[in-house]
Amino acid sequence: MSVFHDLTLQALDGQKLPLAPFKGQVVLVVNVASKCGLTPQYKELESLHQQYKDKGFSVLGLPCNQFAGQEPGTDQEIQEFCSLNYGVTFPLSQKLEVNGPHRHSLYTLLAGEGAEFPGDITWNFEKFLVGKDGRVLARFSPRTTPDDATVVQAIEKALA
Repeated sequence: MSVFHDLTLQALDGQKLPLAPFKGQVVLVVNVASKCGLTPQYKELESLHQQYKDKGFSVLGLPCNQFAGQEPGTDQEIQEFCSLNYGVTFPLSQKLEVNGPHRHSLYTLLAGEGAEFPGDITWNFEKFLVGKDGRVLARFSPRTTPDDATVVQAIEKALA
């Protein structure tokens, strides 16, 4: 099993959110925020999730409040916002830190020293495509929308 699949997060409802069930799936990991100019990407993320979920794909949303305080809400407020405004059905974790001394171990794996695509997360909605084996296949900037051809092609290639 890969290091990615060994990790366990906390879901917004307080339950454990192990990544082990994603083994054999392609996952788009995205740090998300409710009060960001890029927040409408939730719609495209949910659309991608719906389009490919039956083919072994999932979006994994990771709320983060490290960029201009754009995710100030409680777990319940974040869940309600995502459900009511964007109909989000993909898994969402509790807030975590993506940069700095308290960077979550998932982000150390994704972007830390020795990672395939190292470097600090630049803003909300930065995306990492993780393959079926837990390897990071691609990294996309926050401004690259989920429905961008490069993202869709990378997902389809990983699923093939």
